Amino acid sequence: MENNKNSGRKGFAPFRWLRRMFMGGSRELTVADERYDSPTKLAVKRFFRKPLATGAVIVLALMFAFVFIGPIFYPVDLSETGSESLHKNVKPTMSLMKLPKSLEENPADISSRSSFSIGVDKDGNTYVWGYYYTPSKEAVANVMNIPDDVKNSKIVRAAAGSDHCVAIDSEGRVHAWGEYDNGQYGRNGSMISVCREMPDEIMNGTIDASAVKQLICGNQITAILMDDGTVYAWGNENLSASNLSSVIKSGEDEGKLEKLAFSNDGIYAINEHGQFVSGKSQKFDYVSLFDKDGNVVNENIYDYIGDRKIVDIAASGNAIALLADDGEIILSGMGYVTPEIPDGDRVTSISAGTRHFTALTEKGRVYAWGQNYRNQCEVPNELQEEGAVDEVIASGFQNYAYKDGKLVDKWGLKGYVMGTDDLGRDVFNRIMNGGRMTMTIGAVAVIVSTIIGIIVGCVSGYFGGAIDIILMRVTEIFGAIPFLPFALCLSAILQSSDLHEDTRIFIIMLILGALSWTGLAKLIRGQILSEREREFVTAARSMGVKEKRIAFKHILPNIVSVILVTVTLDFASCMLTESSLSYLGFGVRLPRPTWGNMLDGSRNATVIQSFWWRWLFPAIFLSIVVICINIIGDTLRDVLDPKSEVEK
Repeated sequence: MENNKNSGRKGFAPFRWLRRMFMGGSRELTVADERYDSPTKLAVKRFFRKPLATGAVIVLALMFAFVFIGPIFYPVDLSETGSESLHKNVKPTMSLMKLPKSLEENPADISSRSSFSIGVDKDGNTYVWGYYYTPSKEAVANVMNIPDDVKNSKIVRAAAGSDHCVAIDSEGRVHAWGEYDNGQYGRNGSMISVCREMPDEIMNGTIDASAVKQLICGNQITAILMDDGTVYAWGNENLSASNLSSVIKSGEDEGKLEKLAFSNDGIYAINEHGQFVSGKSQKFDYVSLFDKDGNVVNENIYDYIGDRKIVDIAASGNAIALLADDGEIILSGMGYVTPEIPDGDRVTSISAGTRHFTALTEKGRVYAWGQNYRNQCEVPNELQEEGAVDEVIASGFQNYAYKDGKLVDKWGLKGYVMGTDDLGRDVFNRIMNGGRMTMTIGAVAVIVSTIIGIIVGCVSGYFGGAIDIILMRVTEIFGAIPFLPFALCLSAILQSSDLHEDTRIFIIMLILGALSWTGLAKLIRGQILSEREREFVTAARSMGVKEKRIAFKHILPNIVSVILVTVTLDFASCMLTESSLSYLGFGVRLPRPTWGNMLDGSRNATVIQSFWWRWLFPAIFLSIVVICINIIGDTLRDVLDPKSEVEK
């Protein structure tokens, strides 16, 4: 027998453990090992001889690391920056920054505003990448479907709006596709009567392609600027550029326009005299500056510009950046500090994405500032070295840096591993942070129910008599309460109160724990009734040991295996209950995520059919965790049962 024992211990321990996990334990050595092992060590060995249980432990450990360690590095953003209106219901993809090969070496134009991008190479080929969803059944309504006449033409300029694309070919024809309901192109659409119509010369004729200075798209609006200052514009100006007519008028009366820029709700320009043109818009009439005491003061933007000339302009969704002829960047509408440029260098051009700006200096350095929630401003260190770049394109939520016509680097939003929800929030991020909330609520509820169950069960089972009768009647009263309806009522009362969200969540944990202890209390009582008649209890009483110490120090440890199994299974039940409450709208409230309220936001036919990732991934994570916990609980019940058959 000793030889068998020694041979069974040969090899490195982790390798033996892995072998047993997949191949099973050695049949001939099991009995020998069990003779020399303590009950706890024996139970552990028997547990890890079961591959399914071992796998469940590993998966559950990874899940705990994912939901408790992951949020430290990737916290949930509950503010408005955590959602992106232009990225609603984006399916799982990592292609938003996947630049086509031809545009890495031969780019002519790259444009983006939403979740898709359009690009043109110098050979006139057009590419669209990223993702866009439209409920329309028309192929042309999906910006990802490039029309055949665009594919068969040599395109010289292209631009992407929030839901449409526009391209100009070498013969001066203007092509457009995507959504059209708000006058983005053509004369169709339910809102065309209140939108600025597409000019006839654009829709039915041609323009001089060589004289096009700029083609830009905004939110459901498009503008073409010609070399002579003429502006062709069409689309939903009431929503996206209410100052459009006044800006065009200014260009006709005060000097031709040199460059245009769309924000979310306006159009802005600089003219041939280097003046900032805002038309009737007053949104960016002030710049925020710091006085000598560090206080923020607002100054009129025109007074601040003074006699200086503006040589470049760029606009993000809610801000503009002007480049003065002395190299200063004048920023309005954004609470971010512009980058510090090293002495001896100066900014020569600026460009804008949807939520950020980038700047290129005369010595070839790149800087970025603005909203960085999607890594738009994480400029690679090597691009801030002298001579690194000679062209940079800020586009949507991505940036592309070029040197001698070839792509040097790119940074920004690659995509969403698990897609986005109806508010443009990252599902992966919310699953990670929501899992922490769901598991925490489950764990706290189990702790509360276990404490109550142990105290009631031990006292009732050990002392018996009137105490037993009273405690069991109380237990039956709590057990008779319909659990889910009662929890719904209490949660509804809490929702109507003015309690802080954290306090309300803590009370929900206590409610779950206070309503789920009855089963454990009855189980412990039954075990205590059996154990209290054994000889060691009689011996303890004869030695004068206090009753409380006998119940909790001598008897309770003998039934810890039963408690452990029950607690493990109750943990899964409490997680499901929290998810049920949140799913029904009575648990943790949005925007704070849990797996339950994520599923609650997906309970309609459209989401189930078209946006499968919004319900599938939370359901998968919740199911995996619950199944793993149940597997562990069932296995613990088997290995801790002294009457079970010894494995051979």
